Order: sequence, then structure tokens, then C-alpha cells
Amino acid sequence: MSKRDYYEVLSVERSVTEVELKKSFRRLAMKYHPDRNPDDPAAQDKFKEAKEAYEVLCDTQKRAIYDQYGHAGLEQGAGGRGGAGFGDVGDIFGDIFGDIFGRNGGGRQRRGADLRYIMELDLEEAVFGVSRQIEVPTQVNCHHCNGSGSEDGKVSQCKTCRGHGQVRMQNGIFSVQQACPHCAGTGKTIEKPCKKCHGEGRVEESRTLSVQIPAGVDNGDRIRLSGQGEAGPGGTPAGDLYVEVHVREHAIFQREGNDLYCELPIRFTQAALGVELPVPTLEGEVPISIPAETQTGTQFRLRGRGVKSVRSTRHGDLICRVVVETPVRLTKAQRELFESLEATFEESDGDRHTPRAKGWIDGVKEFWSRVTA
Repeated sequence: MSKRDYYEVLSVERSVTEVELKKSFRRLAMKYHPDRNPDDPAAQDKFKEAKEAYEVLCDTQKRAIYDQYGHAGLEQGAGGRGGAGFGDVGDIFGDIFGDIFGRNGGGRQRRGADLRYIMELDLEEAVFGVSRQIEVPTQVNCHHCNGSGSEDGKVSQCKTCRGHGQVRMQNGIFSVQQACPHCAGTGKTIEKPCKKCHGEGRVEESRTLSVQIPAGVDNGDRIRLSGQGEAGPGGTPAGDLYVEVHVREHAIFQREGNDLYCELPIRFTQAALGVELPVPTLEGEVPISIPAETQTGTQFRLRGRGVKSVRSTRHGDLICRVVVETPVRLTKAQRELFESLEATFEESDGDRHTPRAKGWIDGVKEFWSRVTA
């Protein structure tokens, strides 16, 4: 059977960076890892396929060979060792799975899966903090058997793993330790399964939780609720719940770090003569003085009017960018006034009133003189 393209396997573009590559592999590996799919051969095959693709693409030399020659180049030994070959599992996955699946042999304690909840917030809620009630569908310990999975409370040692909860599987030149497929890693077997949970020790249930969002959170920030994930099998500890913050777009402000940005539209008469205007902030309006002859793009910084950092006491700033608007729907009288004003520019040295336009025209002339020389 022909192998799939490694970039397709990891669902990445050929220009993928090392960070993006690792992120994509981590997602697939967590989904298909044998520890999580002990009875699913298809998932284990996908795990091996993703691992092979990652090992090649994260190696600069192998990736270059693969990009030029494809699978054939690796199989013919162009990469030095030939093929995608697998080295020590710890070398490939050490930093990815060390704290998730563990590599400490049979003494490892299993736990429930972690959960993720996406929370949509308005900018004001993210800036000032908010308390929310959320409903999370999850698996909880069966109340009927107290999570043991046994109707009568009796359990016995698993004969396959002898109570260790793990078995060692040989795969080519390396071996991996995974959850025992017979007891699902609990190290125990049940003679009389619970009628409520059918021996799982867990049942599906929706829980309502109160989440306190601290002031200053931003897009992508995560709040960890320890022990609020899925209940572990056989009464083992629950996983964690991660509440991930997504901040909706705001009609006025854009956030960059702890700074806020907004546009300040003004008439060109105000820009020419100067004006004092009220500027909106998250805590009310404050006045700002626009000096005469202000141009579009000029920025005014209001210190401390941004967002208070969630990790310190520092406040960001509010940066207002001036946008000079061209008036529309002119009345006859307004048009006549503009025509009179334009005539005064033509009668005097108009260039001194529009220095940017003069500089632009001079630049164009210099450009054409070089092109036609």
C-alpha cells in the first residue's frame, strides 16, 4: 500500500514552521495515542502514521530529502539511515507526552480526560472580569457504585496485566508501554458489573459550574479548573477543565496586548483649526486636544487608559488615531465656501499649505527622471 503524503497526514501546508508542525502532531497524537485507544487498531495505525510523518518533517535533513524526492528518497537511503525509521520513543515524544501519558512504568496512576470549554466574552467582560455559569457535558463517577463499576463492590486483580494496569507491546525495533486492553488500565476486573454504569464506573452527566474570569484576560488565555474534567476510570482522579477565552470583536476598540486602539474621525476644518473633543474610553469619556494642522494618521496616546494586565498591576495605554474625513452631501452654500477657499490656495503659494503633496509630487518627478534617463 502506498504511503500518504506526510504533510497531508499532519494536515499542514508544505511551508509549515517547526512550531506549527509540533502543534499539529501533538493534536493528532493525543487523539490517536494507544493509551487512549487500547481497543482501536485503526487509531493505533493513525498514531504510527502521524509519528512517522512527524519524525521525518521535524528533521531538517530528512525533510529536505522528502521535499525533493518524496518517499522514494527516504526508502533508498538518501536520508543517511533510510526510511522514516523510529528511534527511542522518549526522544520523539518526551516533551509532548511526558506530563500526559507518563513513562514511569506500572506505577503510573491513570486519570480522567481533560476537557476544554470555549467561553465567548465581550471586550468589557475580558477587561474588567466577569463571573459566569457554564454547563459542561462530561462523565462523572457513578453514584450507584461510587465509581467502582461493581454492583456488589467486589473487584479482582486483572490476570492479563497482573494488577499493573499496563502491558508492554513490541512494535518493530522499539516497545511501548500502554494501558492493558483487558482492564482498560485499572489493573482490576469486575465479576458483577454495575447495572447503572455497566461496569464503566462513570456515567454521562451535565454539570453547572461557576467560573470566575479575572480582569485583563485576552484571546487564547486559559483558566484551569482542577479536577473538573472527566472522572477517571475505576474511581481514579478526574481530569481538569480548561476554559479558553475568545473575545468578540469590538465596535470601537481593537486590543493589542494591554494597549487599546481606536480611530478618531474629525472634519478637516477641525483638523486645520484644532479642536477639543471627547474620546471614549472603557471607563467613560475624556477630553483630548487636537492641535491645528493635524494630519490623518496622527496618533495620540492616553497613558493608563488601556487594559490592566492579568499578570501584573500595569495598565496599558489607549492610542487614538486621527482620521480626517472628507465632507459629503454639501449644500450649495458649503460648496461655494469651499470653492472660495480653494481659490485662495491657487492665488497664494499653495505648496506651502500642502507640504506632503508637494513632497510626493517632487518624488514622482525624481522617479520619472531616473526612469527616462
